[in-house]
Formats: sequence, structure tokens, C-alpha cells
Amino acid sequence: MTLLSVTALAGGYGPVKVLHGLDFEVAHGEIVVILGANGAGKTTTLRALSGMIPSDGEIVFDGEDVTGRKPQVLARRGVAHVPQGRGTIDELTVEENLRVGAWTRRDSDVAADVDRWFEVFPHLADRRTQQAGSMSGGEQQMLAIARGLMSRPRLLLLDEPSLGLAPIITQELFAQLGDLNRELDTAMLIVEQNAGLALRLASRGYVLETGRIVAQGAATELEGNEDVRRAYLGL
Repeated sequence: MTLLSVTALAGGYGPVKVLHGLDFEVAHGEIVVILGANGAGKTTTLRALSGMIPSDGEIVFDGEDVTGRKPQVLARRGVAHVPQGRGTIDELTVEENLRVGAWTRRDSDVAADVDRWFEVFPHLADRRTQQAGSMSGGEQQMLAIARGLMSRPRLLLLDEPSLGLAPIITQELFAQLGDLNRELDTAMLIVEQNAGLALRLASRGYVLETGRIVAQGAATELEGNEDVRRAYLGL
């Protein structure tokens, strides 16, 4: 069943158009990856989906037209965006950052969820009272993802989660994303330059070039596509 359906998505920054009529979808509980070189429009796509920039076209989330909705409205609907560069609030502690992630909630289970993510990410538990800005890049990335999950999203948008991370930390992070997807059935749309790792995690993928989708299909099909292999897998 489709969770996110995007039709003729266009957008950019002022007079500069970056996206030119994208059509794609994400099913409930599915992991989908968007591949592309720098400047292809990957980050802009996620920003358009989360309401951070104006866009044209149609965005339907869980059967509701959310085109043009503000980020706070989309967050309440169940969309969480973990931006490129982590986006942690440096001067707040790890626990305070997690609680910020639950700002849309009105239930009494926030404290329990904080403890839950400390169990999932034990490195964060060890730094519960530490300022986020003093942690390593890998720890900040884990915190950003855990903070996004604090809103209990149905769709998690991840922009370059491996950016700046050591290879072993990247492997651990993607393994955790897979575990979280299976456990929570949270759909994920991931922008990632580590194409091989992303395609092994995802079920389907799309390839962007200059704001247009030039290839799409099952992750295994894209991994076997010679053009994709040469351009993104280094083969």
C-alpha cells in the first residue's frame, strides 16, 4: 500500500529550478533510496517533501494531499526529516535533543521512548548529559536519527546519513537502520552517495540526474545496471 505518492514534483531556490517533474512513491514500511551525483537534486527533493522549500506538483501522504504544507504540519502528520549535516542542537545535551524530537507529541510515553533509544544507541546513553556539539560525527549522526524517531514517524527522510563517517561506523549505522525498519515498520526515503551500501539496504531506488529521474527499479536491478554500476558503484 502506498504511503507517499509524488507526481510532477518541481522546485528549487528562487528563480533557480532544481527539480523538473519527479514522479515516485514509497510504500508503507518500505526503504527506498535516491542516488545521484552532487547537484543532481537529491537534497532538494527531501527539502520539498518536508516543506522546507516551495514546490509545485502533488505530494500525497497516506492518502492526504499535503502539497505546500509547512514543516510543522508534516511533522505532525508523521514525516521526520534528518537533514544533511546532522542538524543536532549543539548547546543542548543528548537527552535534551531527543526530547526536542518529541515536540509534536502529546502523550505520556516520551520518557519511555528516550530510554528506548538509549538502549538502541548505547553510545548515546553513555553521553546522556553531554552537549551534543562535543560528540564525534558518528555519535551526532546517531543522535539525529534517534531524535527523528522520537516523533514516531511513519516516514523517515534521511539525507546522506553516512556523510563524514568512518566506514565501520557507516556499516553499523546502516545495520541499525535495517533493524529499525524491520522492528517499527517505519518507511524510509534515503538520499545516499554510498550507493552499494544503500542498495543493499533498500528494496527499490531512483537515480537522479540534473533534477530528473533517469533510472528506477528494484535495488537488485539497479545494482546490476551497467550505467549505474559505472557511475555510482565504481565498477
